[in-house]
Amino acid sequence: MLDPEQNTTFHDNYLDIDYDLSNVMFITTANTTSGIQPALLDRMELINVSGYLAEEKMEIARKFLVPKQLTEHGIDRRKLRIDPSALEEIIDKYTHESGVRGLEKQIAKIARVTAKKIALGQEHPATIKKEHLKEYLGLPVAFHDKQQGNEAPGVVTGLAWTSMGGEILFVESSVSEGKGVMTMTGNLGDVMKESATIGYQYIKAHPALAGLTAEEFAKKDIHVHVPEGATPKDGPSAGITMVSSMVSALRGEKIRSGVAMTGEMTLRGRVLPVGGIKEKILAAKRAGVTTIVISEDNRKDIEDIKEIYIKGLDFVYVKTIDDVLGYIFE
Repeated sequence: MLDPEQNTTFHDNYLDIDYDLSNVMFITTANTTSGIQPALLDRMELINVSGYLAEEKMEIARKFLVPKQLTEHGIDRRKLRIDPSALEEIIDKYTHESGVRGLEKQIAKIARVTAKKIALGQEHPATIKKEHLKEYLGLPVAFHDKQQGNEAPGVVTGLAWTSMGGEILFVESSVSEGKGVMTMTGNLGDVMKESATIGYQYIKAHPALAGLTAEEFAKKDIHVHVPEGATPKDGPSAGITMVSSMVSALRGEKIRSGVAMTGEMTLRGRVLPVGGIKEKILAAKRAGVTTIVISEDNRKDIEDIKEIYIKGLDFVYVKTIDDVLGYIFE
């Protein structure tokens, strides 16, 4: 049906009629392409839509979301206005998403409260400012995915891609005296477990990276944990994050602050490129990251991204694990 070179008509068995679909355009949407059959995916033209910057969310809210919600709630635009500073506060402290669905819900909540006050004849501010948000929306939401400064040895920030956009994740490692056993927790998928194993084996083959001899390393137990155990996590891009976390714990030395990383690693210590770069960059900006460590082979992906998306970020391009460790330890 979707390949006019092979099939120009679609036969409806119920009506016993042929339809010519060769000039019909089908438009579909999806959060992720992973569930689409390969044969169908091969016949589709893909348009990837990434997340929004805070500045873009502001314009969408100002030009579209606020007028829409005022109309839906029957509120005259002259009776309610949301100050730009209040919109910034909502975006920063009441929502944390790639899109604007949550932002629209918060704006709708403000409109509902205002509509109620108008109906009951109660006074209400004509312009909603930052100081009014607590009354209308409650306390700001505490989000886990804010960059925490990697303030302790063994804690490293990674960047991940999900069907809902980019996210940051924290990899934590602790070391204890033992028999050279590695433990992994945090609801990790098979690929992520393999990344941790590869990182562990690489350090085992090169114990000097952690400032240890082979005999000393054999007496260390390592526990690798990725918080939010209820959330499944998988993918190869946490490889360099895993090994950095383990080396940091073994050295007892914290890494540079404001640094996040993404990249797959091999048993030879090479850093391989990964996908979802733009989404990961947006997640890093939302989280307050200032520097991203990434594979040299991803340089072309960064250069293809508009300047507005990467403004305020520094990129450190690496080829090997040695390059990664050489940068992250001050």
